[in-house]
Amino acid sequence: MDGGGVVVYKMTGSGNDFVFVDGRWTPPETWDSARIRQVCDRRNGLGADGFAILEPGAVSGHIRFHFFNSDGRRAPMCGNGTLCATRMARWLELAPADDMVLETDAGEMLTRVLPGPEQRSELRLGITPELSCPEGIELRDGEHSIHFTSVGVPHLVLVVTDVGAVPVEQRGRELRHHDAMRPLGANVNFVSRAGSDWAMRTYERGVEAETLACGTGAVACAAVLVASGQATLPWNVRTTSGRVVTVAGTVTAAGVIQQPCLIGEGRLVLRAVILPQHTS
Repeated sequence: MDGGGVVVYKMTGSGNDFVFVDGRWTPPETWDSARIRQVCDRRNGLGADGFAILEPGAVSGHIRFHFFNSDGRRAPMCGNGTLCATRMARWLELAPADDMVLETDAGEMLTRVLPGPEQRSELRLGITPELSCPEGIELRDGEHSIHFTSVGVPHLVLVVTDVGAVPVEQRGRELRHHDAMRPLGANVNFVSRAGSDWAMRTYERGVEAETLACGTGAVACAAVLVASGQATLPWNVRTTSGRVVTVAGTVTAAGVIQQPCLIGEGRLVLRAVILPQHTS
């Protein structure tokens, strides 16, 4: 707390932006959904895709990572948010730089701060993404395949001819609310070749709009492309922000990614004090 206000930190992960608070001074129970929406509002608040609270975990040396989408609803985790949380936890001296453990609603995540000027982190996901083909969804012109997978949060992945030609807001919203995705819905990722590289765009549930990047979406896209023989690991993809995120890991003979690893930006943008009238 500072002068009656709340100290907050704004971070960006390849274009996804997040507001962080130190839970040792402003605990989770003091933040309801209305208050979180107000802080994340881009006109009347600080503006963010998500809101996060960091505090000491249940085990010594662990960090509890509470994550909320900008609509104020709690979410299991967020890939780029976790990369940012890793650097923020180190900055707040909650954890060492190497091999920290973040306790999320999706389970424990092993992360670390990477050295160098690029302000990157590494997230190691202890999961094996399983792919399925959702029923009842018809592909449109320029859409070649569609798969569903969960990477801590649910994702649809559509391989398309050109992500630049996709009406992401319209098509993403339609698929996010499709009957096949009920009751929770899913993030919707569009991925395509971009010359010799790959590019992706994402419609995120909870934000209910296109975002500039999606870390777990990149892992989901990699799982689909590797399984279909269109890509190998490590796999780089350019996000809408222009930033590149990397997915690494091991691949079985059947083309299944095991222990996927997400590498990307976690950059501190600003430290500020939000006055009480804007957080009550």
